[in-house]
Amino acid sequence: MKKFLPTGILLAVLSIAGLYLRFFTDSQVEWGGYFAMMVFYALIFYAGTYAAGLRDNDTTEGVMLAGRSVPIGIAVFTMSATWIGGGFINGTAEATAASGLIWVQAPWGYALSLMVGGLFFARVMRRNEYKTMLDPLEARFGKKMAALLFLPALSGEIFWTAAILTALGTTFGTVLGLATTPAIILSAIIAISYTALGGLWAVAVTDVLQLILLFVGLILVVPFALNTVGGLDNVLVAYEAKMGSSATFFPSREALGSYYWNWWDYALLLVFGGIPWQVYFQRVLSAKDEGTAVKLSIIAGFVCLLAAIPAVLIGMVGAVADWSALGLNPPPDAASTLPHVVRYLTNPWIATIGLGAIAAAVMSSVDSSILSASSMASWNVVRPIFKPNITSEKLSKVIKQCIWIIGVAATILALNIQSVYELWFLCSDFVYCLLFPQLVCALFDKKANTYGSFAGFVVAAFLRFGGGDATLGIPIFLDYPMIEDGVVLFPFRTLAMVCGLVSIIVVSRVTNLVKGA
Repeated sequence: MKKFLPTGILLAVLSIAGLYLRFFTDSQVEWGGYFAMMVFYALIFYAGTYAAGLRDNDTTEGVMLAGRSVPIGIAVFTMSATWIGGGFINGTAEATAASGLIWVQAPWGYALSLMVGGLFFARVMRRNEYKTMLDPLEARFGKKMAALLFLPALSGEIFWTAAILTALGTTFGTVLGLATTPAIILSAIIAISYTALGGLWAVAVTDVLQLILLFVGLILVVPFALNTVGGLDNVLVAYEAKMGSSATFFPSREALGSYYWNWWDYALLLVFGGIPWQVYFQRVLSAKDEGTAVKLSIIAGFVCLLAAIPAVLIGMVGAVADWSALGLNPPPDAASTLPHVVRYLTNPWIATIGLGAIAAAVMSSVDSSILSASSMASWNVVRPIFKPNITSEKLSKVIKQCIWIIGVAATILALNIQSVYELWFLCSDFVYCLLFPQLVCALFDKKANTYGSFAGFVVAAFLRFGGGDATLGIPIFLDYPMIEDGVVLFPFRTLAMVCGLVSIIVVSRVTNLVKGA
């Protein structure tokens, strides 16, 4: 009975919210879909709270790493579900419809990052039994430097969470006629609640259910959407005619023009910027052994590629559909492509299932991201700097408190964001420039030291932020070449990363020589 109580309370809250929308607002809500979503959320929440009672969640290792006992089957599900979030699905459809396949880089970029991470990073991380991604940085560069490096890691996780919550809000608004703000807030509260209750084990168990729902939902949506616009062959021909040389995944100067090197900058950013994430290493470190850690990374990379196929097809449909001939308004913006196709080019039942699939994707990433950020905040900042003598049980409570704080911060950011895809890229941007060289040196350069780490961080940050950022409103203050319409097309992100890496190596060796003299 106690296990059903939280879920019953959740259903009561959702019912009250529905009554409020029905009688006290002008919202044109699709009520069949709304009640179907009530059932879906209750199912996910029950699975999370039920999983919370299956394992020890009163210790640090229990909350953060599920006792390092996650079997490979569940580990593959949770690793895949973490990357295949709302940003992944919505963002892929958005880029396909707006810019052509040539700019749909994130699916294969992140898939490669999982494989590279598995081949070169997973084994050494699991062998040393670290608890977070920042542990090797703390061991090599010291507690204070690790705390500084926590800042880009935290911002990446918060941006990531905000991007996928934004994707969900857009989808709810289009498919159910529900306002974006309550959709984001409701989904965030549910994900934060069961994550705080059950830690990684609750996240892993719900990820299994969420990934299954995602694939089932998208597989059902695609045939209906394709049939509405004349079938797959017609869509491929029409899409190629509309996008021209951009209707391919392979880069060419003809298609990219002056954006050619900018394309490569983003490609490298996604592949290597997808590695230094706590949300990734949390799964690696929770694996039973080194071999499992490597296998789950590689398999999850292939799963990510498979999950991108339906999203790409939906993006193509949205791009070539003759909306006026169908008596429909086109998507108001590219970010609304996927939910618009789901709602208007399928029947109501399939639309509801499709919404459930997207909501599942969002939940599977939100819970993972806020748990990862909270783990780093507690283990690598609060414990070593502020409470070095804290017990494991008390630290687990700190992690759960951080889950709420970080979850709320990401939710607030999500309420003020427009483009899912831009924010999604921004997540890996900072991580690539600032954290990737630090992690490489911490793991593979025995001569790297704190002085080199700090120098590398300053150099990389200066070069990266010197190129500005439109999403965050940061102006360009370095005179890079190839600036067009206020955008730096020179690959300055890769320059920042390489210069940061070289700075760590050189300054570390120079300071070692000075100290030894």
